[in-house]
Amino acid sequence: MASIILKNVSLRYPIYDDVSRSLKQSILKPIIGGNIMDKEGSYYVNALENINLKLKHGDRLGISGPNGSGKTSLLRILSDILPPTEGSLKKSGDLMSFIDLHYGLNFEASGIENIKIRCVLLGLNFLEIDEIIKKVIEFSELGKYIYLPVKTYSSGMLMRLSFSILSFIRADIIVMDEWLSVGDASFFEKANNKLKEIIDDASILVIASHSPDLIDNLCNKKITLNDGKINEKN
Repeated sequence: MASIILKNVSLRYPIYDDVSRSLKQSILKPIIGGNIMDKEGSYYVNALENINLKLKHGDRLGISGPNGSGKTSLLRILSDILPPTEGSLKKSGDLMSFIDLHYGLNFEASGIENIKIRCVLLGLNFLEIDEIIKKVIEFSELGKYIYLPVKTYSSGMLMRLSFSILSFIRADIIVMDEWLSVGDASFFEKANNKLKEIIDDASILVIASHSPDLIDNLCNKKITLNDGKINEKN
């Protein structure tokens, strides 16, 4: 059964470590506030501090907070894009991240080659890959362009390919940074319905959003981040 447990998770981004750090600190501190800190002569932005969360099957967590509060940093840790500086993360279940749809695409390879690459990296067998290729080709409506290098795609075509690949790979945990506006108008409604289906089928959803209404409609758990800390939890 899917689960997520974060214990005392903190994340620091290094800024610099050189002889001019005192001058840089005096410039940066008014900009980023109290989050700047000194660790053995090096300076860091404290993006997350002492985050504790426990999610189980059926949980839908909404994360709110102002820009720079740590929402995306938390999603990146959950998605294994960044490791925590301190603390631990334990997950059970397959995770699909919708933070950056184009992450991992090879722009020199064709659309169909990119489908195969993503599936192989996820450990799918040949029968599963063949089935996903058929579904992605049909759903994306890319036609002959599926055989052309991705670098020749328009932004709308690229979004169609990326979203379609993710749509047909099963996951227990879905991580999102805002609700997706996928592709052009003719593709949007179909993609939007598919996204709702993916979320309904998932065991756990984690979504960051500036929209209180979206979080209220989707989520049964909510946290508010400010300066990398959980200010409110319910």
